[in-house]
Amino acid sequence: MSNLPQDNYPPGQQGYNTGVVSFKEWMITMLLMAIPIVNLVMLFVWAFGGNTNLSKSNYAKAALIWIVIGIVVSVIFSVLFGAAIAGLSQYSTESSY
Repeated sequence: MSNLPQDNYPPGQQGYNTGVVSFKEWMITMLLMAIPIVNLVMLFVWAFGGNTNLSKSNYAKAALIWIVIGIVVSVIFSVLFGAAIAGLSQYSTESSY
């Protein structure tokens, strides 16, 4: 018998696939993450789908959280720099007269 974990469910976590994700599966996962739009769809499927391996599900949830953090930081910087540029352009037009 192998010492690797089997695809059985731990107590209290029915419905989770807890087996080891193979190298081939990770290679396919990374390939799919490189394709725009497909990556977002697959992240949602893996994060909230029912028959996804637990480690891949956790990876997808973490990736989605990082995407949200990136969007929020981008919006904050865009607003701050947009306001700074608008303020500078208003100042430069007033001082030229």
